[in-house]
Amino acid sequence: MNATNVDPAELAKFSELAHRWWDVNSEFRPLHQINPLRLGWIETFGKLHGLQVLDVGCGGGILSDAMARVGAHVTGIDLATKSLKVAQLHALETQTPNVSYREVSAEDLAAEQPGRFDVVTCMEMLEHVPDPASVVKACASLVKPGGRVFFSTLNRNPKSFLFAILGAEYILNLLPKGTHEYAKFIRPSELAAYCRDAGLQTSASRGLQYNPLTQRYWLDANTSVNYMLATQREA
Repeated sequence: MNATNVDPAELAKFSELAHRWWDVNSEFRPLHQINPLRLGWIETFGKLHGLQVLDVGCGGGILSDAMARVGAHVTGIDLATKSLKVAQLHALETQTPNVSYREVSAEDLAAEQPGRFDVVTCMEMLEHVPDPASVVKACASLVKPGGRVFFSTLNRNPKSFLFAILGAEYILNLLPKGTHEYAKFIRPSELAAYCRDAGLQTSASRGLQYNPLTQRYWLDANTSVNYMLATQREA
């Protein structure tokens, strides 16, 4: 298995918390809260029902599970063994249809099954790997010509440092301290360049906002902190 594009410290971090993935009051509460927003946005580009979908960096399977429940045939991949076991166990316990999980890198799967998927998602993963451009390239290879690839990550600027690290990790305790490294955040222009180099055309972007007083998340056009990018592989 090619695990060169992985940070062992990042895997250890998420493995340590693996048993808490599906506890909606745990450190993963924000992922549960934003999941319907993400799924809804993805489906504005076309319903997932009946499509072959790949979720790269699936973790405990929060998005994978949701996509399977709207009718997609989902494969979730990750390199954190414990998180994958949690995802598999949850799928068994809740009898989620049409979802499977594999411990394999995006790069290795791209070499094995190029052009297999109608849709590829890669959420909150790029800022945790040494070479995000390599993951973007693998995602582009995995999707069919004309298929869509969705990314989400964190912008790199003073505001995102203030909100995503100081605010979320140290003041509001929304995330465990040390979840993110500012130097690994990715500007939208940088991600768009990775996509262009990989043969993906950017079609839309969306920002994710949070109000700590109302504890409400919503999507808008502001991509200054947490943002998503919709892309399409050239036909």
